[in-house]
Amino acid sequence: MFRLSSLIAIFVSMTAFGVSSVDEVTLESVPPVVVSSVPAAGTADVDPKTTEIKVTFSKNMKDGTWSWSTLSKESFPEVDGKPKYLDDERTCVLPVKLEPEKTYTIWVNSNKFQNFKDSNGIASVPYLLVFRTGK
Repeated sequence: MFRLSSLIAIFVSMTAFGVSSVDEVTLESVPPVVVSSVPAAGTADVDPKTTEIKVTFSKNMKDGTWSWSTLSKESFPEVDGKPKYLDDERTCVLPVKLEPEKTYTIWVNSNKFQNFKDSNGIASVPYLLVFRTGK
């Protein structure tokens, strides 16, 4: 059941992205969102030997467009190669080197950087991925 605050948030998001009425909402007109990540957000015991971070979007994405952004320099993983989209056109992979027992934060788009875009050029909703590695 939706709460009033949820409905207000949806309306504000739709207005911010130029969708002016509920009648105009289509899969093509709304911005893409992150539907899953590997590791999953909030995971507290990620294997530090993990070599890739993956985010999957709700829509096909434009190749060569991404904004893996920092919350802080200290909490952003060491990048070990170039990002790429998988053949599904929805999953972007960031090669990384992780350290044990460290909390990582990664913005997938942000208020400042919005280069993750769908095939129609619509920027994805910013998403903060946070996880911690184990020993």
